[in-house]
Amino acid sequence: ALKVNEELPAALPLIISGTITDASGRTLSGQTCEAFLVSIAHAEPLAVGLNCALGAEQLRPYVAELAAKCATGVSVHPNAGLPNAFGEYDQSAEFMASVVGEFADNGWINIIGGCCGTTPEHIAAIAERVRNAPPRVLPDADTSMHLAGLEALTIDDDSLFVNVGERTNVTGSARFARLIRENQFDEALQVARQQVENGAQVIDINMDEGMLDGAAAMQEFLNLVASEPDIARVPIMIDSSKWEIIQAGLKCVQGKSIVNSISLKEGEQSFIAQAQECRRFGAAVVVMAFDEKGQADTYQRKIDICARSYRLLTETVGFPANDIIFDPNIFAIGTGIEEHNNYAVDFIEAVAWIRANLPGARTSGGLSNVSFAFRGNNPVREAIHTVFLYHAINA
Repeated sequence: ALKVNEELPAALPLIISGTITDASGRTLSGQTCEAFLVSIAHAEPLAVGLNCALGAEQLRPYVAELAAKCATGVSVHPNAGLPNAFGEYDQSAEFMASVVGEFADNGWINIIGGCCGTTPEHIAAIAERVRNAPPRVLPDADTSMHLAGLEALTIDDDSLFVNVGERTNVTGSARFARLIRENQFDEALQVARQQVENGAQVIDINMDEGMLDGAAAMQEFLNLVASEPDIARVPIMIDSSKWEIIQAGLKCVQGKSIVNSISLKEGEQSFIAQAQECRRFGAAVVVMAFDEKGQADTYQRKIDICARSYRLLTETVGFPANDIIFDPNIFAIGTGIEEHNNYAVDFIEAVAWIRANLPGARTSGGLSNVSFAFRGNNPVREAIHTVFLYHAINA
């Protein structure tokens, strides 16, 4: 017990346990085992586990999945089999111990116990069976980026180009903006659904429109998305220039989302505070190449700002490098202004520099910007996009 005026420890050990509800392999809220794991990893628990709903035999594939993908300890507390017609559990202590003993023999677990139907006899039999089994060895650090909606998305060195659907953005889609303004949220959901069906691996949602209560619209739309599994299966990018709208979105999203964006525009203190809040919610971040002097429009400015941001995030905030996505600013070429002629090359070269010098960080960009000077001429814009993407992806 704590005495008066005694301080609590700065951080208490945390164990998080989830429940796979049936043979679908998903939690009650619809997440896969891997997506659940990705969603809570930022809390840096001592162990992540599964308990209840299923017996040990039924939990076997999910325990194996946890063991393969969990960076922390793995805990398992299965039921004593499945309930009979009267809601009681018939599985013997010896049989249950034999099944979980195989988990231990396979090197899958660090903590083992029992949930519904288990008795002191079950626990004693389990303890005896695993007494000499070695605990699971924790894996090496994973440098991949992990995101999640109802399903997990892993981005690593072997991943192909990842596309973010931006039609659910009131600043980029006149139709979506009209639907949101007119409170036609069911129709707006169809826009999100079409993006996922057409191959978007992440969907960007933005409610920055002068006629809207952006925070309320963001919350309402995200809550509706959460009720649509065919949309909610992909990660969400919460996009806004207003921090209060991003905060509203973070409170609604299950899974591990991306915040778009933070930057040094308002100085280091604001940047660090926003990064800490993103970390508390477990979100990855898009970091714009933007500082107190404005947007980076040259190669040198791009790499200088990204390097400074990276140091602040990784060294001051303790932000994982593999949760950082730099956007070095794609600007329009072909405007007739000589200073703009090298904008595309500067972006591509900055991407290559980030890749080589800021370990773990990813890069992104708003593709349509590069051809904005040719709006209305789609064949030319498509050609520019094709060439630009070829070099940017290689970089």
